[in-house]
Amino acid sequence: MNTFVMYAAAIISVAIVVYMLIKKMDIKITLFVMGIVLMFVGAALGSPIGGEEYAGTGVMWLDPLQVVVDQFKSTIAAAGFIILILGGYSSYMNSIKANNVTVSVLTKPIANIKSVYMLVPIIFLLGNLLSLVVPSASNLAIILLATLYPIMIQAGMSTLTAAGVIATTATIVPTPLGSDNVAIAAELANTAEYAGMTATDYVFGYHALVSVPTLLLMAGVHFFWQKYCDKKNKGTAGDLNVKEVEEVKGGALFRTVYAILPLLPILLLIVVFALQKTVGLEINLSVEVATLFSFVVAIICELIRKRNAKEVLDQTESFFKGMGGSMPIVALLVAASVFVAGLKSIGLISALQAAMTGVQGSGMGFVLPLILVGLTALIVLLSGSGTALFFAMVPLMIPLAEAAGISVFAVSVPMGLAGNLLRAVSPVSAVVMIVAGSVKKEPLEVVKRTAVPMVAGVVIMFVLSMVIFL
Repeated sequence: MNTFVMYAAAIISVAIVVYMLIKKMDIKITLFVMGIVLMFVGAALGSPIGGEEYAGTGVMWLDPLQVVVDQFKSTIAAAGFIILILGGYSSYMNSIKANNVTVSVLTKPIANIKSVYMLVPIIFLLGNLLSLVVPSASNLAIILLATLYPIMIQAGMSTLTAAGVIATTATIVPTPLGSDNVAIAAELANTAEYAGMTATDYVFGYHALVSVPTLLLMAGVHFFWQKYCDKKNKGTAGDLNVKEVEEVKGGALFRTVYAILPLLPILLLIVVFALQKTVGLEINLSVEVATLFSFVVAIICELIRKRNAKEVLDQTESFFKGMGGSMPIVALLVAASVFVAGLKSIGLISALQAAMTGVQGSGMGFVLPLILVGLTALIVLLSGSGTALFFAMVPLMIPLAEAAGISVFAVSVPMGLAGNLLRAVSPVSAVVMIVAGSVKKEPLEVVKRTAVPMVAGVVIMFVLSMVIFL
């Protein structure tokens, strides 16, 4: 009877969460509520609320709220704080218009390239590089539509080719500043095997091994697919209906410094990581320290440029507002942990781990990653959200991978990359709808141009992940 109740409660709760994802509703409260309900179900089955590791309040009805509080404390102290800092820095870069300078400096040379189809892989890779500065796929698409789209059309590129490339620019560039990478690195850092792992270690030591070759191969697929589609459809150029991005004017020194500022945290992390690996440099530069150092440098630059301390200091308020704007991501991580605590309470995690041990040593270690990538694909295509499921699964990746007897990277890397890649294949994703509306095409027309390169990317990265990590 207990087994039936366990599976029934788990299936119903997961179905509700999946339904909310598909309907593009916010799932944080759903995850909180489902987690708390499952804890009470577990208590009714005789299990401790939240699992053995949680200290109760002495009042059973308050224990689930204690679990929520404990999860908030642990998350904010680790991945949560990093995500807040990164959100603040990104907001400050927008406030001082440094992001616009970076985009302008990096995109200007494109105008000198006259070969239409050579622009396809170049803009695809450049857009992925710019996603380090503008992490939102939708915002990046809007900027590229206003800055690069006219250049692409003037070069003779078809509307749908330009749309297909722009819709796929924010994908899987390896960055320790990505909130998904921060979340999984923080989870790994809590284990004995990967204690102290940073987002930099995770991204450059594991993520990049798969993402970099995948991006390069996808650029090639883009080239041939867009050329084939244009030849088949005889595509023509079209009009654009978006607002122009404000251009920040200034001298060469200003444009050079301010183009570097948005990229400064990741440049610092890359340099330190390279020196650690090549000359054994003993400096442990965290994402938080690199970002705060860059923030101080940016303030100094603003003081030199404006020579108005009051105005500069007033503008730093955008950093702290940006931190607040990142709180929903932290809350999602906490909600996912509470939901997993509920699943632990009813005994489902133990049951899944027992089931996975049957796979261990059978040569079928790719089954778990394949199932999770398939589930990610389903949710992303139906909901348009590329990372919501990944964040919800972060607390489960390590125990499931251990039970299956495979490396956790064989789970985290393909699942995280699949979500970010397949977002551009969903006709209901924000980035596809923005691009389609801007170039006056139907979302499905844009998806036809994005589907083959992105699906090819998923296949490539999955095969690479299995070869490298299994």
